[in-house]
Amino acid sequence: MQALAAILCDSAADYQGKLCVLGAFDSIYAGKFPAVHPHCALAIRLLFKPEEEGVHEMKITLIDSDGKNVLPDAGGPTIRFEVPEVPEDTFFLSRNFVLDLNGLPLPKAGQYSFDISIGGKIIARVPLQAMSVPQQQQMAG
Repeated sequence: MQALAAILCDSAADYQGKLCVLGAFDSIYAGKFPAVHPHCALAIRLLFKPEEEGVHEMKITLIDSDGKNVLPDAGGPTIRFEVPEVPEDTFFLSRNFVLDLNGLPLPKAGQYSFDISIGGKIIARVPLQAMSVPQQQQMAG
Protein backbone atom coordinates (compact mmCIF):
# COMPACT_ATOMS: atom_id res chain seq x y z
CA MET A 1 0.00 0.00 0.00
CA GLN A 2 1.32 3.39 -0.92
CA ALA A 3 -0.09 6.85 -0.25
CA LEU A 4 0.17 8.74 -3.54
CA ALA A 5 -1.43 11.85 -2.05
CA ALA A 6 -2.64 13.01 1.34
CA ILE A 7 -3.76 16.64 1.40
CA LEU A 8 -5.68 18.91 3.73
CA CYS A 9 -7.89 21.20 1.66
CA ASP A 10 -11.06 23.30 1.51
CA SER A 11 -12.89 20.59 -0.43
CA ALA A 12 -12.26 17.49 -2.51
CA ALA A 13 -14.18 15.02 -4.64
CA ASP A 14 -13.67 11.77 -6.51
CA TYR A 15 -14.83 12.12 -10.12
CA GLN A 16 -14.70 8.77 -11.92
CA GLY A 17 -11.43 7.82 -10.22
CA LYS A 18 -9.86 11.27 -10.43
CA LEU A 19 -9.08 13.02 -7.14
CA CYS A 20 -10.07 16.68 -7.44
CA VAL A 21 -8.72 18.97 -4.72
CA LEU A 22 -9.59 22.63 -4.09
CA GLY A 23 -7.64 24.94 -1.81
CA ALA A 24 -4.84 22.83 -0.31
CA PHE A 25 -3.42 24.32 2.91
CA ASP A 26 -1.30 23.50 5.95
CA SER A 27 -1.91 26.49 8.25
CA ILE A 28 -4.96 27.76 10.12
CA TYR A 29 -5.06 31.15 11.87
CA ALA A 30 -7.42 31.88 14.75
CA GLY A 31 -8.13 34.94 16.88
CA LYS A 32 -8.09 32.83 20.04
CA PHE A 33 -7.73 29.25 21.20
CA PRO A 34 -9.36 26.84 21.66
CA ALA A 35 -10.70 27.26 18.14
CA VAL A 36 -12.90 25.32 15.74
CA HIS A 37 -12.29 25.32 11.99
CA PRO A 38 -15.76 25.15 10.40
CA HIS A 39 -15.03 22.92 7.39
CA CYS A 40 -12.18 21.29 5.52
CA ALA A 41 -11.45 17.95 3.88
CA LEU A 42 -8.72 15.36 3.95
CA ALA A 43 -8.10 13.99 0.44
CA ILE A 44 -6.25 10.68 0.17
CA ARG A 45 -5.20 8.65 -2.88
CA LEU A 46 -3.86 5.16 -2.27
CA LEU A 47 -2.18 2.66 -4.57
CA PHE A 48 -2.66 -1.09 -4.06
CA LYS A 49 -0.70 -4.03 -5.48
CA PRO A 50 -2.28 -7.39 -6.29
CA GLU A 51 -1.10 -9.00 -3.04
CA GLU A 52 -3.01 -6.32 -1.03
CA GLU A 53 -6.50 -7.38 -2.08
CA GLY A 54 -9.01 -7.92 0.69
CA VAL A 55 -10.63 -5.94 3.51
CA HIS A 56 -8.65 -3.17 5.23
CA GLU A 57 -9.31 -0.50 7.88
CA MET A 58 -7.95 3.02 7.63
CA LYS A 59 -7.78 5.07 10.84
CA ILE A 60 -7.46 8.86 10.82
CA THR A 61 -6.14 10.63 13.91
CA LEU A 62 -5.25 14.27 14.57
CA ILE A 63 -2.25 14.40 16.88
CA ASP A 64 -1.16 17.56 18.71
CA SER A 65 2.43 18.50 19.64
CA ASP A 66 2.08 16.55 22.91
CA GLY A 67 1.16 13.35 21.03
CA LYS A 68 -2.49 13.53 22.13
CA ASN A 69 -5.30 12.66 19.70
CA VAL A 70 -7.72 15.61 19.60
CA LEU A 71 -10.47 14.22 17.35
CA PRO A 72 -13.80 13.29 18.95
CA ASP A 73 -15.58 9.95 18.37
CA ALA A 74 -13.08 7.60 20.00
CA GLY A 75 -10.06 9.23 18.43
CA GLY A 76 -11.16 9.79 14.87
CA PRO A 77 -12.89 7.99 12.04
CA THR A 78 -12.19 4.43 10.91
CA ILE A 79 -12.89 3.67 7.26
CA ARG A 80 -13.41 0.04 6.32
CA PHE A 81 -12.86 -0.74 2.63
CA GLU A 82 -12.16 -3.63 0.31
CA VAL A 83 -9.47 -3.85 -2.34
CA PRO A 84 -10.90 -6.02 -5.12
CA GLU A 85 -8.96 -8.66 -6.99
CA VAL A 86 -6.54 -6.96 -9.37
CA PRO A 87 -7.16 -8.07 -12.98
CA GLU A 88 -4.34 -10.14 -14.46
CA ASP A 89 -3.29 -7.50 -17.00
CA THR A 90 -3.25 -4.71 -14.38
CA PHE A 91 -0.18 -3.81 -12.31
CA PHE A 92 -1.96 -1.89 -9.54
CA LEU A 93 -5.23 -0.31 -8.47
CA SER A 94 -5.74 3.12 -6.98
CA ARG A 95 -8.55 4.47 -4.86
CA ASN A 96 -9.52 7.90 -3.59
CA PHE A 97 -10.90 8.74 -0.16
CA VAL A 98 -12.38 12.10 0.79
CA LEU A 99 -13.07 12.75 4.45
CA ASP A 100 -15.13 15.88 5.14
CA LEU A 101 -14.20 17.42 8.49
CA ASN A 102 -16.84 19.68 10.01
CA GLY A 103 -16.04 21.51 13.24
CA LEU A 104 -12.35 20.58 13.39
CA PRO A 105 -11.23 21.15 17.01
CA LEU A 106 -7.97 23.02 17.61
CA PRO A 107 -7.52 23.13 21.39
CA LYS A 108 -4.37 25.26 21.28
CA ALA A 109 -1.97 26.99 18.93
CA GLY A 110 0.78 24.68 17.74
CA GLN A 111 1.74 21.89 15.41
CA TYR A 112 -0.64 19.05 14.55
CA SER A 113 -0.48 16.01 12.31
CA PHE A 114 -3.20 14.01 10.59
CA ASP A 115 -1.89 10.46 10.86
CA ILE A 116 -3.34 8.01 8.35
CA SER A 117 -2.89 4.37 9.40
CA ILE A 118 -3.82 1.08 7.77
CA GLY A 119 -3.45 -2.10 9.74
CA GLY A 120 -1.83 -0.18 12.59
CA LYS A 121 0.94 1.19 10.33
CA ILE A 122 1.15 4.91 9.56
CA ILE A 123 1.21 5.30 5.78
CA ALA A 124 1.02 9.12 5.63
CA ARG A 125 1.27 12.18 7.86
CA VAL A 126 -0.30 15.48 6.88
CA PRO A 127 1.12 18.43 8.85
CA LEU A 128 -1.06 21.26 10.11
CA GLN A 129 -0.04 24.33 12.09
CA ALA A 130 -2.56 26.36 14.08
CA MET A 131 -1.41 29.89 14.80
CA SER A 132 -2.72 33.03 16.41
CA VAL A 133 -3.65 35.88 14.09
CA PRO A 134 -0.91 38.53 14.45
CA GLN A 135 -1.93 41.38 16.81
CA GLN A 136 -1.89 44.09 14.10
CA GLN A 137 -4.31 42.05 11.95
CA GLN A 138 -6.68 41.49 14.89
CA MET A 139 -6.79 45.23 15.61
CA ALA A 140 -7.37 46.12 11.93
CA GLY A 141 -10.35 43.71 11.66
